[in-house]
Amino acid sequence: MGIPHFLAIPFPIQGHINPLLQFSHVLVTHGCKITFLSSDENYRKLKGERDAAGHGKTIDPNIKFVSLPDGVDPEDDRKDQTNVISTTIRTMRVKLPMLIQDVNALDSHNKISCIIVTKNMGWALEVGHQLGIKGALFWPASATSLTSFNSIQRLIDEGTIDSKTGLPTRNQELIQLSSNLPLMEAAAMPWYCLGNAFFFLHMKQEMENLNLAEKWLCNTTFDLEAGALSTSPKLLPTGPLMANENNILCSLWEEDRTCLEWLDLQPPQSVIYVSFGSMVSLKPNQFNELALGLDLLKRPFLWVVREDNGFEVNDACEFRGSQGKVVSWAPQKKVLSHPAIACFISHCGWNSTIEGVYNGVPFLCWPFCSDQFMNQTYICDVWKVGVGFDRDENGLISKEEIKKKVEQLLVDEEIKERSSKLMEMIIKNKTQGDQNLNMFINWAKD
Repeated sequence: MGIPHFLAIPFPIQGHINPLLQFSHVLVTHGCKITFLSSDENYRKLKGERDAAGHGKTIDPNIKFVSLPDGVDPEDDRKDQTNVISTTIRTMRVKLPMLIQDVNALDSHNKISCIIVTKNMGWALEVGHQLGIKGALFWPASATSLTSFNSIQRLIDEGTIDSKTGLPTRNQELIQLSSNLPLMEAAAMPWYCLGNAFFFLHMKQEMENLNLAEKWLCNTTFDLEAGALSTSPKLLPTGPLMANENNILCSLWEEDRTCLEWLDLQPPQSVIYVSFGSMVSLKPNQFNELALGLDLLKRPFLWVVREDNGFEVNDACEFRGSQGKVVSWAPQKKVLSHPAIACFISHCGWNSTIEGVYNGVPFLCWPFCSDQFMNQTYICDVWKVGVGFDRDENGLISKEEIKKKVEQLLVDEEIKERSSKLMEMIIKNKTQGDQNLNMFINWAKD
């Protein structure tokens, strides 16, 4: 039996590239060979960060990078996910068989033995299936969100949701995906809150492709999502992945590491960390309310304001006073593990959720779309390690609400204790994650 040769294909956004690249590094440490396929644009970004030495971070030389065009025009808005998904599928699909042929020709003794994809790239599993190559899914979100997408057809058949829109067929429908999972509002379903039938119909089709994968890998642990993991024998929790990270470059963006030195100067559990991930953008009036709310708190804060957010870092700096630091991108795992961090104002994307939980940091939940509302349900109602914000009559989270909820969280000793216990549980779960990883690697061997 040879060593597995994985062709890793993430959807071309940071929230998919980062975890799959991280997982690829883990596979390499177990002796696997990786060919990592990205879009031409992201290949240039990764190469640029690597050539700049990535501030002490490296990409393992055993990971070979290849790229294909994604078909998105330079003038197109890459935040328009409808266009990016459609164009990527249409453009990359026709070019993938030749790329596989070229990669295999370079090493005929160790051809690609398994294609591993993230969400929206299930078409590549179909291509691999036609070529007799094994397929696996690396899901970049929670196991519960994957279970929800895999339940779409059943929910339609039961008359719970509409087959064209995914909207509930009855008002204020509560949905229970399985008897082992909590009741959730229909609005928490990841296709519903996007408010676009395209995503629902796309994921309905996508699940047909993703079911071609024999293994579904999730960066989660059994005790975090036991109910979801029991819904399919394909589901393998391989988390927490961040425990394996060692100065590897996974980000497309340059991290401002001066924030770590700044954190070193702050008292223990004093800093409010604010980050909404790689995709979410605040509208100007909400941006201002957040800035004013942080100022009202009169506490140290670290705020990530991306340069593509429509604001300059300097815009936020005007509000920061003497107690805050604003950066365009942060080394989040390092930040969340820092003893100065008191709480995390988060959009509740899964990468941020698992990183916060792993470090025992309490949450203030500010979800926007996709699976983020579902993750908030777990954080606030299931694990009970955070609180949510209430919006005013204009749909805004006001500066007073921000101040009130942060102060409420910071004195809630029960939430702090549950956060610590959840962290200990996840660390213990790592043994099972490692066992599942070894099982997966053995399955992928020729």
